[in-house]
Amino acid sequence: MSVIERSIQVGYRLRVGFTQDSFASANPALLTVLLEDVRGPKPKVLVVLDESLAQAQPTLVRRIEDYFAVHREALQLVCAPLIIEGGERTKNSYFHVSEIQSHIDRYHIDRHSYVIAVGGGALLDMAGLAAATAHRGVRLVRMPSTTLSQCDSGVGVKNGINAFGKKNFIGAFAPPFAVINDAQLLESLTPRDQRAGYAEAVKVALIRDGKFFEEIERAAERLRGFEPVALQRVLFRCAELHLDHISTSGDPFEFGSARPLDFGHWSAHKLEQLSEFKIRHGEAVAVGVALDSIYSRAMGFLDAAATERVLRLLEVLGFELFVNELMHVDSENSLMVLDGLEEFREHLGGALAITLLKGIGHGFEVHEMDSAKVIEALYELKERHARRAQTITRASA
Repeated sequence: MSVIERSIQVGYRLRVGFTQDSFASANPALLTVLLEDVRGPKPKVLVVLDESLAQAQPTLVRRIEDYFAVHREALQLVCAPLIIEGGERTKNSYFHVSEIQSHIDRYHIDRHSYVIAVGGGALLDMAGLAAATAHRGVRLVRMPSTTLSQCDSGVGVKNGINAFGKKNFIGAFAPPFAVINDAQLLESLTPRDQRAGYAEAVKVALIRDGKFFEEIERAAERLRGFEPVALQRVLFRCAELHLDHISTSGDPFEFGSARPLDFGHWSAHKLEQLSEFKIRHGEAVAVGVALDSIYSRAMGFLDAAATERVLRLLEVLGFELFVNELMHVDSENSLMVLDGLEEFREHLGGALAITLLKGIGHGFEVHEMDSAKVIEALYELKERHARRAQTITRASA
């Protein structure tokens, strides 16, 4: 067989900007991004807006329309913001992907025009898939509206929807043109959703930056109270660590089998599924991080003091480290959460690669898990939860 082979390198720039109130007419952040690489006529813009965000901030649609009206000489908003349901439901079918693509077709959004997705991580994932597959890729600007998406899911190259009972089964790796983290978009979050991003911050600190973990520890009470300065610092550093990983790991599109930034996620994804997504992603990640930290200790990789620091920090930040779904069993009385390992292996391409801890700030990979030790760790979390509940009950009596 004759073979012609060439190495092809594709460079791209991944930018995450931080600002306040992007849709204020005097704020240049969004305008600067959209006009940076103009070729030909003024760019067209299609805005996709998370329904729950639009409901929580009733003036947002008008502010978006007013912003583009002020800048109509430079930009064309092709229609009123397309409002689509957010949350995991938006990722459970292809319907909304097609809905966005029909607007891209109807309003002639080309490869030098923009889709701006404003919302939580699920909506960004879904809209990103639509943008990545229309015209083989139109420019996407992500504007995450949750702490979770501003520090993790919105900052990256992955897009997708769920299918066949599996999270993110259909998707594409496609870098956004830019990400704009707007602090104003977080103002309407419930405490539960504000807290969610902390789990991903703890996760990335544990596997990448011990000093960042210590910083989160020192700020834990302020973060629990959602003090804005502390919150913004955590979001900035977390996003920075994610970009460092994407740009320097050598495998941003996961051609191999490793997903080091998914520490704690093999069980988290399964818990979300078992709860029919009633458990938020950040809440599931907190449980998964706790589980894999205990497992790391049980296997002799992580010392007991470090493990307790991890568990204690998650609790101080307001997370519950046990959920009933951990104990769900199938018809053969097997714990269903353990199926998450096989699903994770399949999602990675056939070889299991699980990130564990050998110290705070030091993650490493293993390629097999001891099911008996995992089960012991599950029961330890259950017992810890029960003891903590008793303590809280006595203190409030």
